[in-house]
Amino acid sequence: MWKKVIAVVLIVALVFFGGFFIVSYTTPTAYAVEKEVTVNKPKEQVFAYVKLLKNQNEWGPWYKKDPTMHQEWRGTDGQPGFVASWKGNSESGEGEQEIKNVAENQRIDTELRFKQPWQSKADVYMTTESSGENQTKVKWGIKGETPRPWNVLLRFMNMDQMVGNEFQEGLTNLKTKMEAQ
Repeated sequence: MWKKVIAVVLIVALVFFGGFFIVSYTTPTAYAVEKEVTVNKPKEQVFAYVKLLKNQNEWGPWYKKDPTMHQEWRGTDGQPGFVASWKGNSESGEGEQEIKNVAENQRIDTELRFKQPWQSKADVYMTTESSGENQTKVKWGIKGETPRPWNVLLRFMNMDQMVGNEFQEGLTNLKTKMEAQ
């Protein structure tokens, strides 16, 4: 009798782990989210503001959620090598963002590195593009990889909704802030 129970348990375990393995290898590991807004200000003015990571406290959604988070900065803001780090509550966690490249008045590329509550890394960018007289289209995007087997979580998490909603909130705040100046 015990042999049958052990055999059934082993078969169930093999089916479960085999199914998990198959799902892991049929689920993409890459994700990308991009949102945009049009700001009624000249491109140079908008870019000069968004390229400074310290300014994200004024328009980004995360500082509002945890205004007591501890922050530190290293380097010259708006230039490659500048690092903004934070340590906050369980929602904001701990991590840092480093400016990797700046194409003046066009694009800023950063690397986002989370340390807590989990470790991960993603590439984040913002672009500015003239879209009319004194109008600027701002795009904010993120690209990353979720390693196997953790990529299975992407089947249950909607990254566009999770991250995209926060990006859209930030861009709406940015538009309001910039147009009030």
